[in-house]
Amino acid sequence: MVSAQLGQHFQYARKNPRLGTAVCNPGTGLRGCAFPGEFAPAVSSPASAVIRGVGFMRTSPMRVLIYTHVFAPKIGGVETVVMSLATGLAGLKECDGTLSARVVVVTPTQRGAFDDESLPFLMVRQPSLREVTRLIRATDVVHLAGPAFLPLLAALLLRKPVVVEHHGFQAICPNGQLLHEPTQRPCPGHFMAGRHGECIQCNARGGLLRSLWMWFLTSPRRWLCTRVQGNITPTKWLSTLLQLPRMTTVHHGLPTEVDGDLPPVSSTPAAVAFMGRLVGTKGVDVLLRAASRLKIKGREFTLRIIGDGPERSRLEAQSQALNLTDRVKFLGYQPAAKVSEGLAGVEVMVAPSLAGEVFGLVTLESMMRGILPIVPEGGALAEVVGDAGLRFPAGDDEALAHCLERVLNCPESAAARRRAQERAHECFTERKMVVRHLALYRELTDQSVRSQLSPTAKGRKSVTPATSYLTLDAEKERGVGSRRT
Repeated sequence: MVSAQLGQHFQYARKNPRLGTAVCNPGTGLRGCAFPGEFAPAVSSPASAVIRGVGFMRTSPMRVLIYTHVFAPKIGGVETVVMSLATGLAGLKECDGTLSARVVVVTPTQRGAFDDESLPFLMVRQPSLREVTRLIRATDVVHLAGPAFLPLLAALLLRKPVVVEHHGFQAICPNGQLLHEPTQRPCPGHFMAGRHGECIQCNARGGLLRSLWMWFLTSPRRWLCTRVQGNITPTKWLSTLLQLPRMTTVHHGLPTEVDGDLPPVSSTPAAVAFMGRLVGTKGVDVLLRAASRLKIKGREFTLRIIGDGPERSRLEAQSQALNLTDRVKFLGYQPAAKVSEGLAGVEVMVAPSLAGEVFGLVTLESMMRGILPIVPEGGALAEVVGDAGLRFPAGDDEALAHCLERVLNCPESAAARRRAQERAHECFTERKMVVRHLALYRELTDQSVRSQLSPTAKGRKSVTPATSYLTLDAEKERGVGSRRT
């Protein structure tokens, strides 16, 4: 019955006004809507796999549920990564042309004017906890974009293979930013060091009760993360901070839509840019102070601030106070279609973040465009940039000014920009990210099936599945999984 339903799920696809795009079948619960592939509850026997030796030959696509607290039409790093992952998984095919996975994205984010029907995967928006539980019960693997407390608890209680992808520091910091709010400096790790009074005081600006609640939830959230089958981080640096079991590093990736030619840059004056939300953790004030130092030295340049946020008015006032109005332009938020226009002629992208960064999609995007990055040393951004950019101590405007001066006086900047572009295209593609996620899902679900079929197998060393039938053009990425610690 389940196999027959799995083979027909798209025949019943239609729009549900409450749940967004969903697979619907008359008389099947969830207010008439079911999960991809009909998604009748997954039973103990593996309806989507048959055993062959030590591996599993799948006879139908894997059912993947991705839960994210934020999603389109909102804009941000988590939204971008989840969209890329879900779209990529939905497009992967086996060698025989069948789909590798059927994906549903579940989110409390309102739809607004966003066109859910244009997506290649299914959307369920603003479901009740009961509906989320039913969806989790019916899936093969649950992917959480961040340790969302209730979905995480539900998935563990239902004994589903669960993967938590960490997009922040929620497992080690009550505010999730690893930022000491009173000083606006990187937190030295008060929560993990047991200095809980510092944590409560740090977040008290929003109210003592709210701060206590944030602190209280951090311990059980972290404990739940120790019980899941996999914790994914986008950088090894984040793994060293979280210190969770069963960790896997899978770098974020972006589509390689830019050709191999470097874009032209302005001859004079040199164009420098920042792109991102204008909030305190992004360190734009540090960049403005560095720009002031350059102007005092008589260096010619322009600085474009692309983005918007609560700090914009304060930063504009700072720019005026530093006499930078002739050098700095605040371009505000730029839709995706106009980002290329805003970055036209830019030679250097500065990411002066003070805290909160676990990867740096803006930095990666600029590298793919052939723009040289300057980032703080010793964190996630430095890991992404590698030796293809410049680094400075976080918060040090003098050191940042020195890096900018080196670039502005460098006659070989084209070669440096080329190295940055090559590193981005070699290490951080969307395809690699998607394939490695799918490989991890398969490893975890295969282990789960083994444990169900052979209870005595618990505690034995797991064997990586022998079969992985991805079509990867000429790349040798079939069955590639990230290193696990």
